[in-house]
Amino acid sequence: MPQISWSELVAAAAAGELVSFPTDTVPALAARPEAGDRIYAAKQRPPDKPLILMGACLDDLRPYIAGTAAEWAEWTAIAVRHWPGALTLVLPASDRLPPAINPQNTGTVGVRLPAHPLALHLLSHTGPLATTSANRSGEPPLATMTAIESSFPQAFTLAPAATADIYQILDIPMPPADHPQGSGLPSTVAQWQDHGWKVLRPGPITLPTAEHP
Repeated sequence: MPQISWSELVAAAAAGELVSFPTDTVPALAARPEAGDRIYAAKQRPPDKPLILMGACLDDLRPYIAGTAAEWAEWTAIAVRHWPGALTLVLPASDRLPPAINPQNTGTVGVRLPAHPLALHLLSHTGPLATTSANRSGEPPLATMTAIESSFPQAFTLAPAATADIYQILDIPMPPADHPQGSGLPSTVAQWQDHGWKVLRPGPITLPTAEHP
């Protein structure tokens, strides 16, 4: 079981290895954007299901997104209101987006800032990561780090002592590895279409512009 230190986890992610970490919704299985194919292989995930790009701030995600100044004003307003949080925005992708995130090249990318201090701390060191829930395709998301380590032995996770150290540094309570690591509820997914939002998956966050186009 590849349980490693904090510095080793950052290095593993930077090297394109599979890593797993808690988020505010469900734990993530993640890799560098250009190594997204490793996630598809591990999950046996169909190529018609794009990965989500998580970052520590909107500016980190900006290079992967294409839009006009007016659109950026709309997107930034939503991001400021709801991020970090359980909201995934599906926006037009720039030509910098690696095909490994969206193999069918739909021209879009889902982006999110998770409301979890450990996840944001990691993303601030690694840069944006391609992410998805940690489960085999078609199965429910795994909620505990213990279950993830059993089902995905190839994914690097923090060792218990390293986890305790990081939670102490971040000054937040640490849930046991065999307890749920987030709310268990998937994020709201909303796509930018025709100058407004179309909700693709309802979730904890409601966008007024989607309800009242």
